[in-house]
Amino acid sequence: MAVIPVELAGRSYEVRVAAGLLADLPQQCSPRLRKRRVPVITDANVFAAWGAAVEHALHEGGHEAAWRVLPAGEPTKSWEQLAQTTDWLLAEEVERGDAVLALGGGVIGDLTGFAAAILKRGCQFIQLPTTLLAQVDSSVGGKTAINTAAGKNLIGAFHQPALVLADLAVLDTLPARELKAGYAEVVKYGLLGDADFFAWCDQNGAALLAGDAGLREYAVAYSVAAKARIVAADERETLGLRALLNLGHTFGHALEAQTGFSDRLLHGEAVALGMVLAARFSAARGLLPRASAEHVARHFAALDMPSEIATLALNCDGHALTAHMLHDKKMDAGALPFVLLKGLGEAFLAKDVALEEVASFLDEQLRR
Repeated sequence: MAVIPVELAGRSYEVRVAAGLLADLPQQCSPRLRKRRVPVITDANVFAAWGAAVEHALHEGGHEAAWRVLPAGEPTKSWEQLAQTTDWLLAEEVERGDAVLALGGGVIGDLTGFAAAILKRGCQFIQLPTTLLAQVDSSVGGKTAINTAAGKNLIGAFHQPALVLADLAVLDTLPARELKAGYAEVVKYGLLGDADFFAWCDQNGAALLAGDAGLREYAVAYSVAAKARIVAADERETLGLRALLNLGHTFGHALEAQTGFSDRLLHGEAVALGMVLAARFSAARGLLPRASAEHVARHFAALDMPSEIATLALNCDGHALTAHMLHDKKMDAGALPFVLLKGLGEAFLAKDVALEEVASFLDEQLRR
């Protein structure tokens, strides 16, 4: 088992990575499960796949699962579900010292974490990420949020989990499309700060997606450790370091908004496309060799992942996409910083980018 500490002043916690952690849930969560009845928030798909295993593990440890099963998908990150979830937690008489379990992907983790952040001014929660994307990214670092009509993750709070248990066994039941979407966030850690790890992804990405257990453990543990270092240095994204984790996300969130935050484009797929666009935009600005930018696109295309936005048939222009960016959380004094690349493994925050320049670039990409 890999154990990665997330070192924060007074609020440090562990991320544990191994197969079989859910089967050993009470022992792993000890002593945080203080009562017999344990609140577990999940979605319908995860409940069907892993609900019985979690319930059995809790029962064997002398506990009883109290389930809140939500619809699967991005629309669950809403005001309505947040209100109903907090009311449910209050009805369950959750106290500040109790631990609420978030069993699911990024949607469940974000919603549960935000509910825990505002319930009684802050309750504990434990992340049980069931997607590759959640294991390597969204379950670590304490960003919690819901979506609104104005955009993705615009209402939320920084609220760190008490523990993260990344059970690699759950990846065996993940649909191939979801697995690939999560893999995009693995690649991100190489592109933003470690060219050698991106080369590792080039060599091992196909085998990882095909099911190699050792490669999966290495990729998850490496990604979590990389994120943990950045979060420890810049927890609330005030120093420009944590912003590098948004590589591909400014472009990606705009694509998600244009497709209605639907299954038409999964978040990880949007991030993959966003990283291709960030690399090509960097090349267009003379920052990155064009061959390097096309290397990024080829990496995803070789794994049958989205690599060209023209294939989305968006029926819009670049200005429509940049309009979505106006709601980006990184907006500062009316300007939007972009995470760009000076090289593969060398990301930086560019603060001199005009959205008109981005719109013209996107028009070209839409015609490819």
